[in-house]
Amino acid sequence: MPPLADAIPPHWRPWLLALGLGLLLVAVAEGLVRERYDWRGAAASLADAAGRRLFEALGISMLAPAVAWAYQHRLGDIPLDAPLPWAALFIGQELAYYWGHRLSHRVHWLWASHAVHHSPPQLSLMNALRLGWTGKLAGNALFVVPLVWIGFAPAAVALMMGLNLLYQFGLHAPWLPRLGPLEWVLNTPRHHRVHHACNPEYLDCNYGGVLIVFDRLFGSLRMEQPGVPPRYGLSEPLLSYNPLLINLHGWQRLWRDVRAVHGMRQRWRVLTGPPGRQAADTPAHPAPPHAPFTASQSAGRTSLSSTERGPCRPAG
Repeated sequence: MPPLADAIPPHWRPWLLALGLGLLLVAVAEGLVRERYDWRGAAASLADAAGRRLFEALGISMLAPAVAWAYQHRLGDIPLDAPLPWAALFIGQELAYYWGHRLSHRVHWLWASHAVHHSPPQLSLMNALRLGWTGKLAGNALFVVPLVWIGFAPAAVALMMGLNLLYQFGLHAPWLPRLGPLEWVLNTPRHHRVHHACNPEYLDCNYGGVLIVFDRLFGSLRMEQPGVPPRYGLSEPLLSYNPLLINLHGWQRLWRDVRAVHGMRQRWRVLTGPPGRQAADTPAHPAPPHAPFTASQSAGRTSLSSTERGPCRPAG
């Protein structure tokens, strides 16, 4: 998959840079007007974004060779010279994103990387920048490979992915108003704050990117319940603002769970099963993948055991 910058015509790139700076300023302005804004968390998200760029420069990716193989063996070439093929690419990318995002919550190997995005205890626009360093290495974006295989140009797929992420920036503003009837079709901040919530009532839902229709079709849509405000965080509270620890904590938990079982079959089940799944020879109820969190613990600790968990932090 070519970098997004390579999918943008050169004369558009200054505008793309201006757009990125503008969004960053909006995110900073949000912090200036919100009460009890987590500035240290915002700084950690910025550091995560910078580190991701450095990590991507190393060229370590499961996506690039998979896309190259799919393009070499593609079924044909779909010309993007009319609105209908672009609409088909949009719908295809949304469907692929939905299932890729859903698997990132239900497969422990993928969650180890995706958990970075769900680690902040406060939902804000800066959260949109905290995507982690190991997504390409873990294969979180492999869901788009079939689009290249059926004939869409890799640059066009990369562009559509970029537009998807651009739209999702605004989803991380919980203060934005409801959009009325549009919420039947579009993913909105109202839907997305439920997705980020760690309340047991809200775990693992609302996976859409731009659209919410696939959540409706596949039964993963949940609405915010009266009297149950969303709360944010992880099941093993992440109390560090260190970007390195933020990016490694999911892998540390996965490694711990793999070491806790015996035999290749059990280890494979840990890798491919839902986060928190325990070995069959030590039966227990699976722990939810991202609930609950408390920020009142000692800042020197990075996680708590299951017997030390407190309530999620109220949304701020």
